[in-house]
Amino acid sequence: MNYSKKMKILLIPEVYNYLDELVTILYENDYFGFEDFAIAYVDELLDNILTTLPVRSHKPAPEYFEKYGKDLYYAVFKKNNRTSWYVFFTKYIEQEEIIYLVRYISNNHSVAQHI
Repeated sequence: MNYSKKMKILLIPEVYNYLDELVTILYENDYFGFEDFAIAYVDELLDNILTTLPVRSHKPAPEYFEKYGKDLYYAVFKKNNRTSWYVFFTKYIEQEEIIYLVRYISNNHSVAQHI
């Protein structure tokens, strides 16, 4: 693949909604004592996805994840010793720009048995 091409990372609305809900989940389930810390955690995860997805190693997603799209890949974002986030995406070229379309995000606590 020619990496001199422009790249863009997009997230479908459901992924943005999930990340918004994740802040509430993390705070209300006492993963973080302050809501600001939960917000910072999710913001850091999103920033990490938006800045490093194209350079991360990725693998074809198992068949189980086809419900989120065809020809998916996934990359792993390790946040700490207990939690890794799996980012599922499709990759295509449009007008000489590589597009990474994030279709689903989950963590090892929820989907590791399917990886």
